[in-house]
Amino acid sequence: MQWRGRRGSSNIEDRRRTGGGGAARIGGIGGAGAIVVFLIAMLLGVDPSQLLGPGGIGGTSSSSGPVSSAPVELTAADRAEGEFVSVVLADTEEIWTRVFREQLGETYRPATLVLFKEATRSACGGASEATGPFYCPADRKVYLDTAFFTTMHQRLGASGDFAAAYVVAHEIGHHIQNELGILDEATRIRQQVSQEDSNAISVRIELQADCLSGIWAREAAQSLGTVERGDLEEAVNAARQIGDDTLQRNAGQRPMPHTFTHGTSEQRSRWFMIGLQSGRLADCDTFGTDDL
Repeated sequence: MQWRGRRGSSNIEDRRRTGGGGAARIGGIGGAGAIVVFLIAMLLGVDPSQLLGPGGIGGTSSSSGPVSSAPVELTAADRAEGEFVSVVLADTEEIWTRVFREQLGETYRPATLVLFKEATRSACGGASEATGPFYCPADRKVYLDTAFFTTMHQRLGASGDFAAAYVVAHEIGHHIQNELGILDEATRIRQQVSQEDSNAISVRIELQADCLSGIWAREAAQSLGTVERGDLEEAVNAARQIGDDTLQRNAGQRPMPHTFTHGTSEQRSRWFMIGLQSGRLADCDTFGTDDL
């Protein structure tokens, strides 16, 4: 991916030089979001919802333990990753501004992306390295500790800068859903149904965000010309590596579809490809189809 020396976004809130504080509580929408917590749960042989609360992944859970408030020193790698994320965010802003105008006749309102290291606070509660990236609808912000990129490479088998960019694009996909009123409606329905049905709705939310990230990838290739050979394969591989079935198998568990909250590897990669090939918001309607 061609990103060095390119324009970055002004909608970056960099908190990495100071730690956070308060209780650790997860209440955001996880894309690659709660993958680390999910892995821990699988390794412990427990249902991930026990760690994330009654809402499952993207639900709410509290901890009385303090979050570190000690100053954090940035490394050269931290600074480079911050620049990378800023450029990717700027690309999403340019792309979604055009898509909203051309396909919806509406104005796109960008999200803010919060970079943190170790821990911070959000309107959805506390965030830590263990929570992974997530989108908080309450403050319209994406929260990201770039250490997750290392986790992707070393533990999840998803390496490459475009795989990391896919993570950012996926979380911005949740922001798109928030802007379109999809998250509010999905949350309302999830509060009225069983845990299994709530998980099924969560899968549709996540697959739609994958499809939206596919639209971003298409525009990055065609309009921005920043995609290099092998980049799209990195994104597809990342989507496959974080499928619920693959994560459960890698944790030594038998895949349990009723617990899936993000979709299978095949589903995640397929919906990314739908967005990539189509480029149309209307084709990312995961709620209007029985063929996930």
